[in-house]
Amino acid sequence: MDEDNNINIKRRKEGVNGNLIWKPINWFRMLSEELSWRFVLAVVIVYGINQGISIGLYRVSVQYYMKDVLKLQPSEAQFYSGIIQIPWIIKPLWGLMTDIVPIFRLRRRPYFIFAGLVGSIAMLVPAFSTNLSLVWAVSSFMTAGAGVAIADVTIDACVTENSINHPNLAGDMQSLCGISSSIGQLVGFAMSGLLVHIIGPQGVFGVLSIPAGLVILVGMMLREPHVHSHSHKRVSQKFSDAIKTMVSALKTPDVWRPCLYMYLSLALGVGIHEGMFYWYTDAKAGPSFSQEVIGSIFSVGAIGSLLGVLLYQNVFRSHPFRGVLFWTQLLFGASSLLDLVLVLRLNLKFGIHDYIFVVMDEAVSRMIGRLKWMPLLVLSSKLCPSGIEGTFFALLMSIDHVGMLTSSWAGSVLLLALNVTRTRFDNLWVAILIRSGARVLPIGLLFLVPKNDPNSSILPPELLTSKKEDDVIESDNLEMISLVNNSI
Repeated sequence: MDEDNNINIKRRKEGVNGNLIWKPINWFRMLSEELSWRFVLAVVIVYGINQGISIGLYRVSVQYYMKDVLKLQPSEAQFYSGIIQIPWIIKPLWGLMTDIVPIFRLRRRPYFIFAGLVGSIAMLVPAFSTNLSLVWAVSSFMTAGAGVAIADVTIDACVTENSINHPNLAGDMQSLCGISSSIGQLVGFAMSGLLVHIIGPQGVFGVLSIPAGLVILVGMMLREPHVHSHSHKRVSQKFSDAIKTMVSALKTPDVWRPCLYMYLSLALGVGIHEGMFYWYTDAKAGPSFSQEVIGSIFSVGAIGSLLGVLLYQNVFRSHPFRGVLFWTQLLFGASSLLDLVLVLRLNLKFGIHDYIFVVMDEAVSRMIGRLKWMPLLVLSSKLCPSGIEGTFFALLMSIDHVGMLTSSWAGSVLLLALNVTRTRFDNLWVAILIRSGARVLPIGLLFLVPKNDPNSSILPPELLTSKKEDDVIESDNLEMISLVNNSI
């Protein structure tokens, strides 16, 4: 029966055609019919609005808040930008909660509602507080990040469950997530500079409470199977079983090897984006870009990210993981050298205006970065044992975020060691050169990545056998229902 369904899905995917306008519409229609349009809507809200638009608004407003309100040095801003990501590192905790600790006998719905409430309140604190201390500001940003992370891990669980039930659509689902996020970021970045200029970074924090509030609607729309009520002993046993399953999976070479690669490929990225941001806005050493210009630059980067998703979806989706990662990692390191040309002002010698060059740099870098990220997401969705999909996917994403944290702190140390400050950028070119070299190193670690193509299974059969049936007393299918039909 599953084989027949896979054949039908394959035929439906092959039937997605048309011109530039109708092809994506037909693709969305195919996903909506195969996976439920309500599920597609949930992905768009969580990834496109709560993450995409919020990231666009959040990044620019927080950078200006740290620079102009908190008066931090680039190395300090780089350090605290890593601290803010800590709620994402503990995603396995949120995953364990959503997978095995039901609230009112529901595993997903209450967590969406809770995430929306937490995110909204956390953003309102810095929005309406004057002279907020650094500790309270960072705490508010971390709490807001926790709200986004909880919503993210919950929708990730839904996506992973559908990836296991519809393996032929795993790449399409990750593309849907990527497209939603990229379009949302495009909208967010396009508005960010103007909003920061008009209402200031604190005013933008108030606006950010709205996308978080929409996550509450996702929880209200969610219909899911009820589970049996569990005693404290039963929940503890399920925690123990989940951890044992995770440990068992991590001992499998097909799992721990790509996990190690994902961590190292991100950790070796060496993030120095705060140093570049301070240089962008400096009136003497840099081009002194305004807030509106900064927002427009990042919005073009979002377009590049979207192009990366579309390129993966239409060209590289079925290619083996190693081949795609080899070329994208190589291009990732090479493209970062464009910053070197900019900081050394070589672009001006060739008659290329700073803004034009930065826009091209941002678009190319973000496109390659997203193209490198997509196969890792598809690979991660295929490494999740059945029954703890949300938990294990969250574990994989937390490994990625530990890599990003390592990258951010390494960049902070690098900027501090090279004495890159709010007003001194003499050695920024050295930091860029070191970063570019480090980004090429993961190519030598590609032997850790499976040779499989994205349409084949990676886990052994015993880890793909679901054990959730004993808990479910209604339909096993997660479905988003209309608010009109929702009685709660």
